[in-house]
Amino acid sequence: QVQLVESGGGLVQAGGSLRLSCAASGRSLGNYATGWFRQAPGKEREFVAAMSGGRTFSADSLKGRFTMWRENAENTMYLQMSSLKPEDTAVYYCAADSRPKFSRSSILTSEYAYWGRGTQVTVSS
Repeated sequence: QVQLVESGGGLVQAGGSLRLSCAASGRSLGNYATGWFRQAPGKEREFVAAMSGGRTFSADSLKGRFTMWRENAENTMYLQMSSLKPEDTAVYYCAADSRPKFSRSSILTSEYAYWGRGTQVTVSS
């Protein structure tokens, strides 16, 4: 079992930055696929970024603004968000799964067995 806890969300003005963290416990994330997703009110959960087996995947619409990385020694993954826009407002979730991910599978919520509870990010205009 893997437990995931997100932190770092909050209220930020448009153009600002935030760094989200996702601390894992129960298992080492080193051999796990990990990802970030977000869900805005009234919308489906959507893919943000993922890492698996040395590969990194990012939503095309967010490339250049959002960056994901992992610190295996801390068993923590991060999401750096910059040039934030009001449309980035959402609950952000981290996820993990023991199976490797590739470009098609990395974006699917059904491919991840473990989820955090989410952290709210609100971007004001």
